[in-house]
Amino acid sequence: MDMQMLLIFVFTSLLSEAFTQTDLGGKVFVFPTESSSDHVKIISQQEKPLQNFTLCLRAYSDLSRAYSLFSYNVEGKDNELLIYKERTGDYSLHIGGRKVTFKVMETLLSPVHLCASWESSTGIVEFWINGKPLVKKGLRQGYTIEPRGSIVLGQEQDSFGGEFDKSQSFVGEIGDLDMWDSVLSPEEILFEYQGSTTNPTYPNILNWKALHYEVNGYVIIKPLVWN
Repeated sequence: MDMQMLLIFVFTSLLSEAFTQTDLGGKVFVFPTESSSDHVKIISQQEKPLQNFTLCLRAYSDLSRAYSLFSYNVEGKDNELLIYKERTGDYSLHIGGRKVTFKVMETLLSPVHLCASWESSTGIVEFWINGKPLVKKGLRQGYTIEPRGSIVLGQEQDSFGGEFDKSQSFVGEIGDLDMWDSVLSPEEILFEYQGSTTNPTYPNILNWKALHYEVNGYVIIKPLVWN
């Protein structure tokens, strides 16, 4: 193998390790330690602005402090879309730099399945915890979420793709991340919570079973052993 071919082989190998697209069904990202750098970058092919969305994920953590669950930033804008846990029982959804907060009865050391949806025309936000809806809130009526953003799990972005704060980092496990460009019905949310393979609505923005991602730092993929 000549030097040029060797360099091409090495570059291709490194690229395939950094950017992976695979079926993560039955698996989770494990963030083992508090950090100001460890994270997973999610690569989305979303090229159009969003006026509706539903985002679902599972998480398990024993943190009592605040942390980020899903961070989406665009150039020049902070918290274009952010799901953030303020403390046990308090979740917030940020859109375009503004937020609403939801309260739920929960205990520390309990896995959670979370779904959040938003529609621009009414501004209505729906938040679901473990298949149960919380009180609807209103946020950013008429707003449009910009495309081509930076999506990060494990950290909260204070700039496009960076400026992480260790005190906001996630420690624990995240799995079953799916996202649609529509507001799912209650029946569809229940399908997602139950992990049903018969859910007729295909997640067309992010799909956990065909996820394109890049691992940065100490993040490990392991089997999902809780639900």
